Amino acid sequence: MKKQPMPDDGVSERAQQLFKLLVERYLLDGSPVASKILAHQPGVEVSPATVRNIMADLEARGLVQSPHTSAGKVPTTIGLRFFVDSLLSVQPIDHASLRVLESELNPDLAPTRLVEQASALLSGITQMAGLVTLPKADRASLRHVEFLPLSGCRVLVILVLNEREVQNRVIRTEREYSEAELIRAANFLNRQFAGRSLLRVRDALIDSMRLDKERMDELMQLTIDVASKAFGMAQDDSDTDFVVSGEANLLGTQPDVELLQQLFDAFAQKRDILHLLDRCVATDGVHLFIGRESGYRLLDDFSLVTAPYRVKGRVAGVLGVIGPTRMAYQRVIPVVDVTARVLGAALESND
Repeated sequence: MKKQPMPDDGVSERAQQLFKLLVERYLLDGSPVASKILAHQPGVEVSPATVRNIMADLEARGLVQSPHTSAGKVPTTIGLRFFVDSLLSVQPIDHASLRVLESELNPDLAPTRLVEQASALLSGITQMAGLVTLPKADRASLRHVEFLPLSGCRVLVILVLNEREVQNRVIRTEREYSEAELIRAANFLNRQFAGRSLLRVRDALIDSMRLDKERMDELMQLTIDVASKAFGMAQDDSDTDFVVSGEANLLGTQPDVELLQQLFDAFAQKRDILHLLDRCVATDGVHLFIGRESGYRLLDDFSLVTAPYRVKGRVAGVLGVIGPTRMAYQRVIPVVDVTARVLGAALESND
């Protein structure tokens, strides 16, 4: 888990003990924690007055604060970061959740279905919103393509990728094509590009489009018209998308309903969330954005816990959960970490 520099030098062991107790209690019930409550916790052998003095020092360091006029303290974002990086005791994932992940993330499923399952499982196990980016397009290789004419200037494209995954798409072409013409174009593509990645197919088509159309034969013009649209769509979908599940789990975690609706809109529009997830691609292991650390106002009261998933040693995507900053980090972190490993293994077996 990535460490962040902290302004916490000189925090004594006693202060760390009290702060850890405060955060654990706050994460459990969400209420400000009074000094007298901490003073009566097992293992705390100091007076409430001493606890208050220590809390005052922690507040001066920016690790705790008093909400409104409450006599109790709650951790700040900086305090939560200190707790996660320095004091958190991560629990191993429970056997029941592990069995569910291993059974539901079946390598026989298509990659897109595996991603959908992983998102739903993350949401179900953590009771938060689960997000998983689709595998990068450079992993998807073309096995077979078919074109079927529809009414008007429309064509049904059937793509078989990575042996098991089948994608159906409807595209619009420059003119109507007969079934015989579309069969010729599909046969040409299957001869030339079967077994190559979608990125390489797309790049080859782009290079062909730069040629003088008047010097192309009829088959090449037909192929470029149909295939450039079919494979352009496949590239866009695979490289810039993610699946989200369990947004409803966030209802009630944010008192500002309008702000929560804006977050749901961000899920739908995807751009900002994708930009945030992309920042986690190069991270080795679990990465956390706590509250304002994300840089997005909509996530000021939320935390994002992510991990990249790998296929054959290369990062194929990122998965994670979004939930309130007051989440059970010790339980959520291993769930995200293990899900990334199981999903990567399933996708690798899927190839």
